[in-house]
Amino acid sequence: MLERLLADVSKDVAVLLDGALSGRELSKEDALSLLHVEGPDFHALLRAADVARKDDCGDDVSFVITRNINFTNVCYVGCSFCGFARHRDEAEAFDRSFEEINANARNAISRGATEVCIQGGIDPRKDHHHYHGILTHLKAEFPELHIHAFSPEEMDYISRQSGMPLEEQMRWLIDAGLDTMPGTAAEILDDSVRRVLSPNKLMTGRWKEIVRAAHAEGLRSTATIMYGHIEEPAHVATHLGVLRELQQQTGGFTEFVPLGFIHEKNVLGQWAHSRPGPSGADDLRLIAVARLFLRPWITNIQMSWVKMGPKLSQIALEAGANDFGGTLMEESISRESGSDHGENLPPEEMRRLIREMGRTPVQRTTLYRTVERYDDPEKDPPSLEPERDQEISGPARWRDGTGQARLERNSGDAPERNTNATGC
Repeated sequence: MLERLLADVSKDVAVLLDGALSGRELSKEDALSLLHVEGPDFHALLRAADVARKDDCGDDVSFVITRNINFTNVCYVGCSFCGFARHRDEAEAFDRSFEEINANARNAISRGATEVCIQGGIDPRKDHHHYHGILTHLKAEFPELHIHAFSPEEMDYISRQSGMPLEEQMRWLIDAGLDTMPGTAAEILDDSVRRVLSPNKLMTGRWKEIVRAAHAEGLRSTATIMYGHIEEPAHVATHLGVLRELQQQTGGFTEFVPLGFIHEKNVLGQWAHSRPGPSGADDLRLIAVARLFLRPWITNIQMSWVKMGPKLSQIALEAGANDFGGTLMEESISRESGSDHGENLPPEEMRRLIREMGRTPVQRTTLYRTVERYDDPEKDPPSLEPERDQEISGPARWRDGTGQARLERNSGDAPERNTNATGC
């Protein structure tokens, strides 16, 4: 039986996977080969990545309780893949005050958050002092709250506004309360692609320079990629190579987060030469290749439930991923581009999804320290989510709650159902 299962795996792929599991570092050429696999080779890749995941991280699946806070959607960078940005005179433009930001953080903490993730559009009316003020106002009220804020694109803007050397700027923001930096604005770290996606955005060299400066000052960051648009597998392999090289030099990345392109409501998605986002196989293939290519330098591989949806995210746990990401509470970027997988995934839902895959949920901090390990579902804490009105169809006795009470009262006394019955 086992021979039959392995018979169709090509020899070259088998050699690459065996080498990766034996600790050999894959080359960019190896990664490129694996990014093309299909059929039996594809399934072998996923299985190898799952074995590597177990070796690297065990069977725990981590998540963080966090809230996204986008302080403004006013932006003039003009990224073709963005459905979030507005010009200041548009009706949907918003600009949150320091108190509004703090109010959102207050709400997040009441729901168990240990982190807020703060990013916004590039609004030329704001200078570097505004970013500094966001941090100082938050830390003044919430000194223990972890602030994960300001992408390399925002850091580049702050640098141009302040005139500070990057290292000095990083220290200035850290002293104000910045704890870690999102590794977004990476998209594809190849300038031939970046010039098409967003010619006004920082290029690869500047992105690397900012990340190095952050890591040098002890400011750790995530590492991301946005895929499923105009890039080719060779660009993805190059991107992974850049991330691994940076990690070997600095050790500053906490995790790798693949972000599939959402195409429905942006300019890029309407271009004839852009793909309509990644397929499910593309998602799983990239997660698996990342697990094998980045180890042992980056061992936390996250999937994006916002991009992939909860069910495919569960399958990603068997393709090399070990982290379910953040609860988010308020997700705007993907939603504005057309994602239909929701803005918030409560901790109790994450725990359920993780357990359904036979894994153990672990709440973590931003820096992957354990907050709580949930071995026993019976000991889970109560939900801290606000109550929501729930629409329930069916007989009125169920809608008004009396049906549930009757069911609990008569538990165990109901007649056996006819499982052969048809109809409703």
